[in-house]
Amino acid sequence: MDKDADPNARPKGKRKRKVSYLTLNKIETVDYKEVNILRKFINDRGKMLPARQSGNTAAQQRMISTAIRRAREMALLPFVVTDMTNDRPAMRRSRRDDQAPMDSGNTPVESTAKEATPTESA
Repeated sequence: MDKDADPNARPKGKRKRKVSYLTLNKIETVDYKEVNILRKFINDRGKMLPARQSGNTAAQQRMISTAIRRAREMALLPFVVTDMTNDRPAMRRSRRDDQAPMDSGNTPVESTAKEATPTESA
C-alpha cells in the first residue's frame, strides 16, 4: 500500500458505465409519439435527463432530445410541470427583500408615507 495514501479516501478505480434503457431493451429508434418511453428520460419537473444520468450514448441522447422537443411542440409532453407537490419547500425570499430601505449613509429610512384620511364632504 502507498505510504502517502489516505486510509479514509475512496479507492480510485474505473466505474462501471451505466447502461441505457434503450440499449437494454434493444430499441433502435424513438419517435416523438412514444411518450411512455420519452417520460423515462424526463425528470419530475419536466427537464430532460443528462446522458450521464440516463446512461445514453451521444447518438441516443441526440435522438431522445429531438423526440422530446417534438413531443413538446405537439403537446404530448409538458414544457414545464406546474403542479408542485408538498415534497419541496416553498421558494425563499432573498435577504435583500427582507431588509428595510437604506439611505446613502446606510441607515434605515423611516417611512414618510402619511396615513390617508378621508375628506368629509358636505
